[in-house]
Amino acid sequence: MKATTIAHPIQGLIKYHGLKDAKLRIPFHDSISVCIENLHTITTVETVNSSKKDSVIINGKEVVGKDFERVEVVLNRLRNLAKYSGGFKVMSKNSITGGKGLGFSASAFAALGLAACAALDFEIDYISLSEVVRLGAGSATRSLAGSFAIWYANKNGKSYAEPIVEPETVDLGMVIVPIFSTIKTDEAHSEVLSSPLFKARLKYVENIVKKMKHAIKIGDVATIGQLAEEDSLNLHASTMTGEAHLILWEPETVRIIKEVQKMRREGIPVWFSMDTGPSVFINTYTDHIENIAYRLREIGFSNAITSKVGGKPFLSKEHLF
Repeated sequence: MKATTIAHPIQGLIKYHGLKDAKLRIPFHDSISVCIENLHTITTVETVNSSKKDSVIINGKEVVGKDFERVEVVLNRLRNLAKYSGGFKVMSKNSITGGKGLGFSASAFAALGLAACAALDFEIDYISLSEVVRLGAGSATRSLAGSFAIWYANKNGKSYAEPIVEPETVDLGMVIVPIFSTIKTDEAHSEVLSSPLFKARLKYVENIVKKMKHAIKIGDVATIGQLAEEDSLNLHASTMTGEAHLILWEPETVRIIKEVQKMRREGIPVWFSMDTGPSVFINTYTDHIENIAYRLREIGFSNAITSKVGGKPFLSKEHLF
């Protein structure tokens, strides 16, 4: 059988950083994200009963090495649960490919898990599927949940995500500026553990997660933006002070931050946010996103993308092959 799923990548609002269990991808603390409506991953999975091997093509290239191993972890888990002995053919494509820190690993593994289950005609409960896709990318749990979602590090012995509110209940708009980088996210997650600021971050996050969850529930866009900006600076401070002194920002990142600060001094309600990469999210109310995107394009960022809040992954009949 063949199945295709479309999923949205995420912006981390309160980011997770570092893994308590790297193999199972269990984080040290809860985290919160929001899905990006205007970006997506589309993934087609086909079962191949006559083969014992899997083939994986992502953005037009055959996947090998560690990236292939990450996909295999998820496929093998579903293969065992479904008692399936054949192979899979997987083809996946992101809506854009020119930036780092845009949450596409989240949408890729959420789409993979849902499409593989559909191709296998395998029924699995939501929490179990969330825990399976987490094995490929932790944030995939939140892409699977859709909208604004909280990923629990440990809730009744399980680590999964669930939505906080429906997408249309919060008037959040985003402008996204993709920026290229060669640094792998997993490098930052392992490196941050050596930072003298990491323990302080763990104490700080517990309180800010509660504040963010409350702000989302009452639709307080200003507080959502402020907290996401504060958390971004906290996260990158921890990353920069690890043993390798990883600087994830690029010069373009700083230019955008300064432009956001300038707009805010002018009275525009706008806040910046970065995940573990140089790409920048600008958070605001939906009626400001086009004006903000115009300002960024005027200073050279022609690739600025506007978006509202995205929903859950969904099945599609438009297969990639």
